[in-house]
Amino acid sequence: MKPSIIEFRRQSPEPEYDHPREERRLDGNPKRTSWNHFTSASGEVIAGIWACERGSWRIAFGPNLDEYFYVLEGRCRVIDEDGYAAEGGPGDAMVIPAGFKGVFEVVEPIKKHYVIIERAA
Repeated sequence: MKPSIIEFRRQSPEPEYDHPREERRLDGNPKRTSWNHFTSASGEVIAGIWACERGSWRIAFGPNLDEYFYVLEGRCRVIDEDGYAAEGGPGDAMVIPAGFKGVFEVVEPIKKHYVIIERAA
């Protein structure tokens, strides 16, 4: 099969729903919705749209997992283990690097584009 361009606006993937695991939750039990638009043949790259209700939870990225995201609407805060807080709103982009540990807080219901890269160990 010949590779072709993936245009998010021309796709309607089924939404996937989840919540932060109980042992990671800090505030609320926000519903998270993902629309996965692309998964590479190797499974190392995943891209799509993610939305979430207000709340916060602890995050811990594996040593081979990076995430880039671009905020479309809403506000979030990513807080590292030392207490540094990076805030994002519409038009802001961030990378959460491999090995990162901290807190992800949704300050206002958020929607973002994401690209996750999980390299083989």
